[in-house]
Amino acid sequence: MEQLSQPTIEFIRAHSRDDVRLLALQAPRYPDVDMPAAIVQIAGRQAAANKIPSWQSIEELWYPRHLSMEQCSSEITAQYKSTLADGETLNDLTGGFGIDCAFMASRFRKVSYVERQEELCEIAKHNFPLLGLKHITVYNEDGVAHLQKMEPVDCIFIDPARRNEHGGKTIAISDCEPDVAELEELLLSKGKQIMIKLSPMLDLTLALKSMKHVREVHVISVNNECKELLLIIGNEPSRLIPIHCINLTSKEKQTFTFTREGELTSECLYTKELGKYLYEPNASILKAGAFRNIASRYEVKKLHPNSHLYTSDLWIENFPGRSFLITGQCSFNKKEIKETIGELKKANITVRNFPATVAEIRKRTKLSSRGEVYLFATTLSNEQKVFIKCSKV
Repeated sequence: MEQLSQPTIEFIRAHSRDDVRLLALQAPRYPDVDMPAAIVQIAGRQAAANKIPSWQSIEELWYPRHLSMEQCSSEITAQYKSTLADGETLNDLTGGFGIDCAFMASRFRKVSYVERQEELCEIAKHNFPLLGLKHITVYNEDGVAHLQKMEPVDCIFIDPARRNEHGGKTIAISDCEPDVAELEELLLSKGKQIMIKLSPMLDLTLALKSMKHVREVHVISVNNECKELLLIIGNEPSRLIPIHCINLTSKEKQTFTFTREGELTSECLYTKELGKYLYEPNASILKAGAFRNIASRYEVKKLHPNSHLYTSDLWIENFPGRSFLITGQCSFNKKEIKETIGELKKANITVRNFPATVAEIRKRTKLSSRGEVYLFATTLSNEQKVFIKCSKV
């Protein structure tokens, strides 16, 4: 990546919050500006404002093209991963834009960033010193080739890319490049701690079957949207693998830890009657499959084996998910629905184990989205279809 000209730098500074699509159309008005480069940098800064807020004030940073920004980690997830990393030496074998590497690097004495795309390596070489990270060495190499010849380190981080480039669902480790299951023994010969970041779309059960040395699992969500699966492997794997369900928000960190073995033996009561409150576990718990465990731990009743909603007459202050006060309920009968929603014009609608979609329910009820009221369409343990009207607590 070439150094930006002064007119281009000044243009970026002056138009950092403007719509890049409109700016692109104005290129003829600014002959001294490298408009394609300016557009990339402005779009990158705008994405960084939400994704990496602590970098936003450093004007000299370079940003990659849109696709690389879309696929990179956020600051909040990178910071969380940094709390798990351990040792003095770190190798990031799939460097990318370098967000994970940068935030983890602060905990290590010596760091190697490895990336096969030359442009991203140039960006990393430029950015790391600006971030005060002068102890990171950048290698423009293939990660697997580097792994084969590198000296052992304390921690290895790897984020395999999805092989399916056509939007298909990536559910197995073998769908990723490189295939970390095939590399497991080599990775363990080169690192004491291996951190593997995986897509939240991956099937966790398949992943645990593929990897033989898993110590722990972290299912990471941000604002109740599942973002990453993180496997930590080592030469001494856990017999009972702890699965940490993490939901990060600006206000708190929700944590719920369980094991697959504990899930199988946990008592879970089902109910055909609603209590005073309705509970929905956060996205990490739902992804990890702690359906019985959450019921047992918090002494709530599950509405149905396939309806991942819970109820109780008691208010549970620290439930790891969303909590609601139930204000009404009815069947899916049109007359009953009308009586329940009354003059309501808008509501947040959620479908859980129900034969109609949100769009179909909106069409039937003529309710627009958002508002202060929450409606859940679901099924009780006696197979009764219900509409539950709630307010958020």
